[in-house]
Amino acid sequence: MRRHILCLGDSNTHGYCPDPRDCADGPLLRFNEAERWTCLLQKALGDRYLVLEEGLSGRTTVFDDPVEEGLAALPYLHTCLKSHRPLDLLVVILGTNDAKERFSANAYVIGRGMERLVRAAQGMDCWGSGSPNILIVAPKSIEEGVYTSPVAQEMGPGCVEKTRQLAAEYKAVAGRTGCAFLDANTLGLTCNTVDFMHLTRESHAKLAAALAERIPALLPIV
Repeated sequence: MRRHILCLGDSNTHGYCPDPRDCADGPLLRFNEAERWTCLLQKALGDRYLVLEEGLSGRTTVFDDPVEEGLAALPYLHTCLKSHRPLDLLVVILGTNDAKERFSANAYVIGRGMERLVRAAQGMDCWGSGSPNILIVAPKSIEEGVYTSPVAQEMGPGCVEKTRQLAAEYKAVAGRTGCAFLDANTLGLTCNTVDFMHLTRESHAKLAAALAERIPALLPIV
């Protein structure tokens, strides 16, 4: 059996592209299988690995959205992990949507949500090797242009600063929980100039390349 890598994320994992000029299937507003970072990661890692996509637009770590239902990762976690077992690695890249004004959560609280999520995952009977193996990825921070974009009211004031602070919080969470950590803000990623919070096609490729370099070292040799 191939090594199972589950990528749990939000719209940047689902591949949402609000700029039709930047994706091949523009009217669909989603990067295709030749563009999404998850699919590019699969291609880079090769046939010994199976990259499983679990991206959902609007997904949070633990917060129930009062406007849209079913977006918190925590209640879905048991079903998600068990349906894909045995897992060799869980890659979690969440937190951007947690910065929305309606959740009233600062970076510290969002970090606590991430910790709650990964501890729940660590306690589940889904791991192929018997030991939990999780990589926490701090998402690319939202850019300042969001405040004059069509999603300005959706995200609310302070969302940029909150996401800029997530890397430090997530690094601390990784230290407390024994998870691996990667800060996507160190990879030279950029967001589109429509909403300033979703990755460009070029950045999908950069993220995939960085993860393809990092992941083999996180999986035990068998």
